[in-house]
Parts: sequence; structure tokens; C-alpha cells
Amino acid sequence: MKTDIEIAQEAVLEPIVKVAERCGIPEEELELYGKYKAKISEEYIHSLQEKEDGKLILVTAINPTPAGEGKTTTTVGLGEAFGKLGKNAVIALREPSLGPCFGIKGGAAGGGYAQVVPMEDLNLHFTGDFHAITSANNLLAALLDNHIQQGNALRIDTRNVVWKRCLDMNDRVLRNVVVGLGSKADGFVREDHFVITVASEIMAVLCLAEDMQDLKERLGRIVAAYDLDGKPVTAADLQAVGSMAALLKDAMKPNLIQTLEHTPALVHGGPFANIAHGCNSVRATRTALKMADYCITEAGFGADLGAEKFFDIKCRMAGLAPDAVVLVATVRALKYNGGVKKEDLGKENPEALKAGIVNLEKHIENLKKYGVPVVVTLNTFLTDTQAELSYVKEFCEERGCEFAFSEVWEKGGEGGIALAGKVLAALEKKSGFHVLYEDDLTLREKIEAVVKEIYGGAGVSYAASAAKQLAQLEKLGFGHLPVCMAKTQYSLSDDASLLGRPEGFTVNVREAYVSAGAGFVVVLTGAVMTMPGLPKSPAAFRIDVGEDGVITGLF
Repeated sequence: MKTDIEIAQEAVLEPIVKVAERCGIPEEELELYGKYKAKISEEYIHSLQEKEDGKLILVTAINPTPAGEGKTTTTVGLGEAFGKLGKNAVIALREPSLGPCFGIKGGAAGGGYAQVVPMEDLNLHFTGDFHAITSANNLLAALLDNHIQQGNALRIDTRNVVWKRCLDMNDRVLRNVVVGLGSKADGFVREDHFVITVASEIMAVLCLAEDMQDLKERLGRIVAAYDLDGKPVTAADLQAVGSMAALLKDAMKPNLIQTLEHTPALVHGGPFANIAHGCNSVRATRTALKMADYCITEAGFGADLGAEKFFDIKCRMAGLAPDAVVLVATVRALKYNGGVKKEDLGKENPEALKAGIVNLEKHIENLKKYGVPVVVTLNTFLTDTQAELSYVKEFCEERGCEFAFSEVWEKGGEGGIALAGKVLAALEKKSGFHVLYEDDLTLREKIEAVVKEIYGGAGVSYAASAAKQLAQLEKLGFGHLPVCMAKTQYSLSDDASLLGRPEGFTVNVREAYVSAGAGFVVVLTGAVMTMPGLPKSPAAFRIDVGEDGVITGLF
């Protein structure tokens, strides 16, 4: 069986100008990055404003195994299947982070015959958006420390600097560092921290900003530190907004590439869903909705993370209303949630499948709470048995769910036609989309709504410091914001070992802080880290480039 990168490298790509032409985008409205990728101009995006929106389809998933369950693969394959049916569809995805590419998961361009290409470019440097975000983030950090060094006119409390530097790499030793060591000219000594770029507030700001004016307003609201009176010190106070916006000017423009079957794909922004809000940019989604009759997008990890944040953060802020949701499951993830070890997931195990399918059941219930039609799809693998496939199909149909098998990894768009038919049928139903909670609830009430309604927990416990932080954020006027829960992706709870559908558990909140520019309050639970580490045998060990310039080992 060929690897994903081998399939991608053997593909015959269309010049991106030809892909754009079929979308109605003139060549002069593209900013080309080689033959096969481009940014879409501001002028073209503005010209679409009066066009009617297409239908918005979200692809989400159950709680995954560490290898992922093919959510992006399903999104890409569904877009290709729409093309097979003669439908005008555009895919809107997130950009991959280097962290998982060199860590555990490998690339994030889909898989098999349902990939976006050029695969190597996308998984590595792409068009430089992440570099721009990293640079803007670290510019603010540099300006803040320079302000302190140059007399500290804003009276910044160096014990209460909350802005962290960032790097798009899994590097655990940077989680907690000391800066300013050396001579007096090297700055004030203080504790500092790094987050991975996809957890930077700049990433969230870029992905939620409507245009340059909105971007600059959001950048200005970023809280970088607190002064000696406990009042916020913002990026605007530090005179950082203009220079940060200059670094982000080109990164604001959505990127256009294609699938293996030449379906247009807008790939833009990339916040993680376990430690950030997990959705591609509002600009890319809005542009796709104007460009096509159907926009198919995805949100990271399981529906308890990505879909909840898509609905309660992205849709709330952008005024989007999804028309249907596709919930991806796999037999192996259901068995994993039934207690089977990763290395044994290829073996038939009816008892584990029955034990783990309650995870799927909970996600179905959760999605229905948002009032959107749900289609369940089972992403099939060669190791799945007919008995396992039939059991899952019957389980879903008994609960009144539209259901289809997905074979897009093996067959591309052809393997997604049954799923596409079910999605088109679901789109005939009227969506009654609504968010989970209202703005006027307290931050604790919002946290508890997510924990009890979505995770199925019994309650929430707050570390003394977290309780104090939430109270202070309410006092400072941030209580109206939605919450962005940072939590493990492997469980509905905040404990990665509690698989399936745990009940009676308590979610432990250890820290809370405001991302005022993004417009939400981040709530850290359990042991989730905003700067991941590498495993003992990282994917980086297996990545190489030959004398012919061909990259191997990305998957």
C-alpha cells in the first residue's frame, strides 16, 4: 500500500490559475506562490460581498485515538464527492502545525486519495502564515520587555506579565524559562514562557478577524500584562498594533490549493482545538461560502472540542449558521474508547466495540443540542470486519441518524458519494442552529454549561488561583465573553484515561486568562499543555530528503 506522501507525489496537479478559473477567480486576483498555491487578493474577496452564501457543512468527529481518525480525509473526500456529483463545492481547512508533523500525528493534509496538495508544501512552510504569526507574537513580547527596560512608563508589574513568546514546534523545555539574565543592559530578570504558535492569541485573532480594520482593533485589545494597580496593559498601550499588523498583512489573505481531484480548497489559519479554538479563519469560510454553493469545513479533534468551539465561538462571533454536521467515527476509535490498546485496534473485538460506541452516542446527542441536522459517517479501514461495520450502522439508524460508510481514503471522491447523498438529503431539512449558552451568563455558568451539557460531567472544581482569576476577569468586564476550554482530546473528561462515555466526573480548572483580542476567555483544565513535547520516537526521526529533492516520511 502506498503512503500518503507517495500518492501525493505521484499526483498530476493542475496549475492553481486553472483551479481558480473554474472558481470564477481571474488570474490577476491571485498572488502566486509557485505553480500550485496562491493567495486570494483583498479586492476579489471584497467583490464577493453581495453574493448569496452557499450551504455551510461542518465535519467533526468522535474522540480520537492518538493517530487521528480521518476527519480531514473525510472533509476532503466529501468535497471531491460533491464534485463527482456535479456540485459546486469548496473545502475550507486549517493549516498544519509543524508540531504534530514532527511529533506524533504526521501531516494534516488528509490521507490516501482524499488529500489536499501540494502535500509537502502545506505540511512544512506553505505560504509563511505561521512565520508571520510567530513574528507578530514575538514582536509584542520584545516591545513589552523593551518598554520595561526603557523606564517602564506604564508601570508594568513584572510579576504579572501574561504575554508569552511562541514557536511552532513541540519543545517542552521552553514551557518555563528565565529571561533577562546577564548584564544590566540585557533587561530585567523575570520568569517567561513559550506556547506553540497555534496556541498564540495572534493565531486566534487572525482566524476571527473580518478585515484589516477588525484585525487592528483586535490586536489593540490584547492584554499583554497588568500594571501595579492590577489594570490591563494592552498591545495598543505598548504601541505595537501597526507593526504587528504590517507583519500579518499578507497572512490575512486566504490560501488557495486543490485536492487530488482538483476540488478547490481554501486552507487558512490553524489553531489547535485542544488548546485553542480549533477552526480555520472566518475570512476563508466566508470566502468559500461566497465562491460556491457548498462550503465544507472541519473543526479539530472530537466534537466536544472542535465542534463546540466552532459553534460557541466562531459561529457566535461571525454570525455563521451551519446547515448540517457530519460526525466521523471509525471502528478502531470506538474500540479504543472501549479500552483496547492502540496496537490491538486491528483485531475484531465485539465487546470493546459495544463498550466504546457510547462515545459516539454522546457526540450524536451533543450535536443535536445545537439544532443542526447530523449525518454519521464511518471512515472504513481494511482491518474492519463486516460484523463491526453492520453493528455501527444499525446503532446509528436505531437512533434516527442519517448514516453512510466513507471509503474516500481508498477511492477518493468515488468513495464518498454515498456520504454526499446523505449530506444533500440532510441539507433539505431546516437547520435550527443556536449556541449552547447566552452571553449574559457568568464565566462559571458558561464553563459549567460546557462541562455538564457537552462533556457529561457532574461538575467543576476550581483551583484557588483559577477562582481568583475568573473573579478578576468578571470585575475587569470580560464576563460577557465565551469560554475556550483547553482540554485533552482523548476523553470527554479532562482525564485522558477516562474513555468511552464517563459519568460522574469532575472537571478540574487550574487556570483562566483572557484573550481579549480574540474575544474569549481561555480555561485550562487537567494536564493539557499549551506547549506540547515530543514523544520518545518522534515522526521527525523518519522524515528525510533525497539527493533528488524528494521528501520522504511525511504521512
